[in-house]
Amino acid sequence: MLQAASKAVGGAVAVMASVGCASPGPYGYARTYVPIDGEQAEVDGAREYDPVMSTRRPKEWKAKPVQLFAVVSSRAPGPDGFTLMNVSMRRAEDRNLCSDESSESCRVTVTAKAFATLQVLVKLAPQDDAGPGRVEPGSLLRLVGKLESVGGDGTPVLRASWYRHWPGDQYVTTAAREHMRR
Repeated sequence: MLQAASKAVGGAVAVMASVGCASPGPYGYARTYVPIDGEQAEVDGAREYDPVMSTRRPKEWKAKPVQLFAVVSSRAPGPDGFTLMNVSMRRAEDRNLCSDESSESCRVTVTAKAFATLQVLVKLAPQDDAGPGRVEPGSLLRLVGKLESVGGDGTPVLRASWYRHWPGDQYVTTAAREHMRR
């Protein structure tokens, strides 16, 4: 079932307690990526989406779930209560960017440069569909789902079975790392 980032961090709390740090919260304020409750189970059976290989072997790539991080570029109502989004795929960094030694200053960090685009169909949770924390252009998503088809413009379409959301001000890109070095 779809889960929003506002869910409790369950197992992550135990991990953080063992190192004596505060909880990373729903947006993962920690030096390294911290999955939310149930996230690991969702991504364990999914392989990292490879846009080149999925084009070369479409039947093979449609057979199993894929996972990816992406930044939303646009969204519109989709069929059957789904939201249709155009997204640009990013890579998650091994170490999150922190503005100081406090783990509370760390933000999930993804590459500044996109390396693929695709369309996503997802059923958004109510808090992610409307209101101040809604999914909108600039939001970061971690997605798990199956590739279904290719859109009219040749863009792959992913039907998400699970997602995690970060509003635009709750994550950073590697461009921020370069800016901090100056």
